[in-house]
Formats: sequence, structure tokens, C-alpha cells
Amino acid sequence: MASPPKRRRWREGGRATVLPAAVFALVAGLVVEAPAGAAPTSAPGAPGISSAWTTGAKRGVGTSTTLESKVWHTLGQGILNEVYYPRLDVPNVQDMQYVVSDGRSFTELERDATTREIRLPDSRSLRYRQVNTDRDGRYRITKTYVTDPRRSALLVRTRFEVLEGGPLRLYALYNPSLNGSGMGDSGATSEGTLVASDGEVASALASSNGFDAVTSGYSGTASDGYRDLGADHRLDNRYDRAADPGNLVQTARIPVGTDSTFTLALGFGADRAAAKSTARAALADGYNAARRGYDVGWHRYLASIDHVPRSVASRGLITQYNVAAMTLKSQEDKTYRGAFVASTSIPWGGAKNADSCCTGGYHLVWARDLYHTATAAMAMGDRAAANRALDYLLDVQWRQDGSFPQNTWLDGEPHWPSLQLDEVAYPIVLAHQLGRTGDEEWAKLRESADFIVENGPATPQERWEEESGYSPSTIAAEIAGLVTAADIARQHGDHRAARRYLTTADEWQREVEDWTFTTNGPHGDGEYYQRVDDDGDPNNGHRLCLNNGGGCHDERAVVDAGFLELVRLGVKPADDPAVLDSLPETDERLRVMTPNGPGWYRYNHDGYGEATGGEPYTGEGIGRLWPLLTGERGEYEIASGGSAGTHLETMAGMANEGYLIPEQVWDRESGDGFVFGEGTGAATPLAWSMSQFVQLAHNMDAGRNLDTPEVVARRYTG
Repeated sequence: MASPPKRRRWREGGRATVLPAAVFALVAGLVVEAPAGAAPTSAPGAPGISSAWTTGAKRGVGTSTTLESKVWHTLGQGILNEVYYPRLDVPNVQDMQYVVSDGRSFTELERDATTREIRLPDSRSLRYRQVNTDRDGRYRITKTYVTDPRRSALLVRTRFEVLEGGPLRLYALYNPSLNGSGMGDSGATSEGTLVASDGEVASALASSNGFDAVTSGYSGTASDGYRDLGADHRLDNRYDRAADPGNLVQTARIPVGTDSTFTLALGFGADRAAAKSTARAALADGYNAARRGYDVGWHRYLASIDHVPRSVASRGLITQYNVAAMTLKSQEDKTYRGAFVASTSIPWGGAKNADSCCTGGYHLVWARDLYHTATAAMAMGDRAAANRALDYLLDVQWRQDGSFPQNTWLDGEPHWPSLQLDEVAYPIVLAHQLGRTGDEEWAKLRESADFIVENGPATPQERWEEESGYSPSTIAAEIAGLVTAADIARQHGDHRAARRYLTTADEWQREVEDWTFTTNGPHGDGEYYQRVDDDGDPNNGHRLCLNNGGGCHDERAVVDAGFLELVRLGVKPADDPAVLDSLPETDERLRVMTPNGPGWYRYNHDGYGEATGGEPYTGEGIGRLWPLLTGERGEYEIASGGSAGTHLETMAGMANEGYLIPEQVWDRESGDGFVFGEGTGAATPLAWSMSQFVQLAHNMDAGRNLDTPEVVARRYTG
């Protein structure tokens, strides 16, 4: 997932520069603030400084299981990160955090001044609690997050404790980035509530304790509440409104004592009045009622799916499994049902400018990722979710020529423009696995199968979204798609189509080695599968120039483990000589033993990751280890009659303290701000990683890979 970003059509219109990271600053105290009477009512400084998103390394995600609450929240760095509303492809918050001050000698951001913990108070509910303790021991902030099941509001139950000294002041500093960008928001105070809007999205911030000082301004300017506080530790300037579009920041002082508990409500709506009404209604019903409804929804969901696999229970990984199951469900949109996004994150978002709409990040739908989410849902007994995913694929993403776009916004509009033939094949495989082979489905799946025959086996992009040519992993998916399509064709009496698909699949199954298995490569004994070959001659040593600053190399020198898809999809047996011959070279180049267990790179010379010193990826870097590849290797071990226990435990070990499994983990002992074997600043959680953990656990219980299409395996592996 490293293609260049595109701009989305629906959110036209420029945005000037915006603020970097929204801070939710709470400062508690009894010290008297400067009077606000002389302050002008309209904030100066529009549009403010440029904006960015936040880290992709989320420690928690959450949403209600109800469809009425169209809000999703993410947590990272001890604070609130992006909040999505009214769909999962519309982020609206840069961040929100507390600031603490004594009004005289210090003012500090909660994010920067505390040691941070994140907890799961109920292991069967996707409800997270952040506990942030001042490094100097003066205060502790405890926040528990739920989205109101009855409406589009986020509730933050907060306990503020003064541990030493005092009195202290607490402020909420909120940085909206409404409607998908950070530069276009305007805001005001409305009857004690901070309201903001940008186009068709509005927010409202209210407190159960009320606010005793509020202001709206522009980030990085004199009207920025946090900058004002930093100057003399007092909120001297208070503005009733920030009328011009810009990088809005809103600040509110919350009345607190030495041990205070209160609730913040962040409501959303189509306009300010609706957002304010939502926030106030949420506060009127109260946090406890919302929390009970939120927890009950998740309890019921877990009770509705199959029991936790033995492979999980016997290893003490029940909470990890439950969080994986709940997280996968949380990645589904509530308007476009079946649209499960790849991740509620923007990889390296802190380095991504947010001034203009719309940064896709990973809150988009890839047919490949959706297939993996759907197969995991099937494995854990949520066939309804898998069926919704197929409905989305066929009703929203499918195109008249039978192809599927590289990825899309939730409404089906393409974001990145390329084509990946495995993404055309996987919907056919999924439909066959679900038994969705009726006339309506077949009319579309037939077009997709024809598209594969007419355009394969070489693909414009393989599964890492970068290179064209003959890819073992893509060809494996194409063959599986054609064989399952042939079976559906036979069910419909279309024997001519069935013969065409099988003839093509059989030919490609025989030829895949000739196209992609080199016999004179530079690694090991020279015989192994390449990552990709440009023209189907794996021995000619053509140059392969990699994306993301990976350099140009002899294509025979670049390997990945994509050939294992030939085994997973039933195209080749686990003991196929070419597969066995490729394992040593792959492991020599790609495997790293981390403190959590074995990890694998996508391919050698991968540039999609942090820079050498740990700086965020901005176009070039070093690709790190992908936990999902540990799971894929575990599936191969099952297919070959071995044990995948180490691989399951490794994936769990690579999860963070919120039980979220990342896209990438750090690959060496020199931390550069990261921990060897733990998540980087890329995407966490990655739905594909969470799906792979769930799938591997169920495959271990079954003693076989449940995601291997039986009709394919019968044809090629007996």
C-alpha cells in the first residue's frame, strides 16, 4: 500500500494551511484567570499554520455496534486521534488532549509530559482506558472512551487527580479537522458549547461540568488558546468565534478540584445545531448509560460468533482473539454495509499534510483486504459479515468489464488508479466459498472470470501494489478464481465457459514456474521463485526498478514469499519441489528473528517504511517486518503437516498493549524510537493482520487451511 495519493472528487475546494496536531488540553485550577471582557469577539490570525494528521500507530480503536452511532474513534500517544463521521472514510479530528497548568510556572501537554498506559477494562468490549501520569508526579489523568450507541457522539469519561502540590488548571484543547481536512473549519461558542463546522460536517464539544472559560482561534497564531497559555500560563484572550475558514483550535477550561470526575461529549451532525443537540443529549443520558449499552453490544457480538479456538485458549490468547474479532467488526462502515476498510489510520500521518481534502490513508476499501476480512469472518462464524462484504464487492466496487479498482472510497469511487488481477479473482473465490452462486452473482462473476482470461496472467500490479509482470501470488489467485468460476459455470450449465476457465487455469498452473522460477539466480543454489518477472523469462536478468527508493536490481535478486499463495490457494502442494527449493533463499533474505519470534520482510530492498533513523516515511525508506507474513508462513506450516503455534504466538507478541496487530514492526535492536519486534508508525491496526491472526487460529484447530478452496485443491494437489 504505497502508491501515490490522489485527490478525491467529492470534497472539492481548497484549504489554506492548518495546525499540526490537535491537543485536548485540560488544565485544572483555582488560580484566577485574566478577565476576558476586553478581548475582541472575533479571532484574528486566519487561516493559521499548516495542519497534519496523527501517527498511524493507534493503540486503540472503538465504535458502538449499533448502526445509529456513526462515529469511530482512534487513540494514540495517550490522546484522542482521528474521529470518523459519518462514514469511515471521513476523518474529522486531528487530535484532542489535556493540558495541565498551575497558572504561574508551567503549562504542558498531556501527550508530551506524561507516562502513558492503555488498558482494556472489559476484555469483551472494545472500550479503552488511557491512564497518563505526570513524569514529575504532580497529577494523573484517566480517560475512558465510548461512542454513544444511540447517537453520533463520543463520550470521554475523565478523572483528574492532583497527586502533589496544586492547585492546577485543566483545559480541553480540541483541534477539529472536519470533513477530511484541517484547513477549512470555522467555530464559535454557542450557549457554553464549542461548535465547529466545515461543509456538511459539524462538531460540538460540551462538558458535564460545564466550561468556565472558552475560546476559538487559529492554530499557531496569537488566537491559539494553547499558545496563549504557554506565554504566561493563563488564558488571556477569549474569542467568541473564529469566523474565517482555517486551522481551527478550540480551548475550554473545565472546573476541577484535587480529584474530579466529569464527561466530555463530542457530538457530530450535519450542522452546528444538530451537533450541539447530539452532544447535549448524550450528556443528558449520561456516560454510565452509554457505557452499559456500548459494552452490551460488544458482549452480544462475541456471544453470536463461534467459541474461541482451542489454539488460542490453550496459549492464553483469548483477549487477543476477542480484540481481533471486535476490531475487524469495527472496521465496517455503517452506511455502506460490507465496506470494511483496511485500517482506521493514516500511515505516518504526522508527516502527512492535512490542509487539503482528501488524504486516503488506509480508510479505503481494497478488494484483497476485504476478501481476507471476509474469510476471517467466515472462520469465526460471522457469515453475515462475509456476505455483506461480497454484496459490497459486487454491488459497489464491481465494474461493467468485470474488473475491480485498486481501491475505492466507500461510495465506490476509485482512489488509486491501477489494476491488480488478484483483486479481480478474490471476489470469485469468496462467492464460491460462501455458496453465493445464483443467477445474479453469476452474471457479474462470469464477467470477472472472462476479464482474468483476457488480461492475465501478467498483472499491472501485484499484491504489494508496485510492480507489473508475472507474479506467483497474483497467478495463484487468478488460477483459484478461474477454477472456482468454472465450478459455478457448471452449476449454471455453462459448460463452454467452464472448459475455457479450466483450460486457462491448467495452462497457467503448469507454466507458473517457467514464468517466475529462476534457475540461475544470485542467491543460494540459484533456484527459487522471484517476486515478479517482467516478461515471463525468469533467467534473463532484466532490471527491476523498485518503488519507494528501493533502487534498481537484477529481477532474479528480488524475492518475496508470495509463492506460498500457490500452496494456500490449492494450486501447488506444500511439498512441491519449486516451493521447497525457494524457502531457503526466501528465509535467508527476508526472515528476522525478533524478541517476539520470526518476522519477514515483504521483499528485499523494500523502501516502504521509516527512514534509517526512524523518521516517518515520506516517499523513501526501509520496509520493515510484516506480522501478516508470519501468519502466512504459519498457514504453510499447517499445509506441510507442521505446527503453526510459534507463528500464532509471534503475531500476538507483535500486537501492542491495546492488542492491535500492526502492518509493520521494527526490524532491529537499534530502536531509533521503536522497539525491536513491535509496531512502527505505519498502520495499526491493519485489518489484514488481524484477519490473518483469526484465520491462523481456526486453521490450527481444523488441522488444515480453511481458506484453501477445496475445488482448487482437489484439481491440483489431490
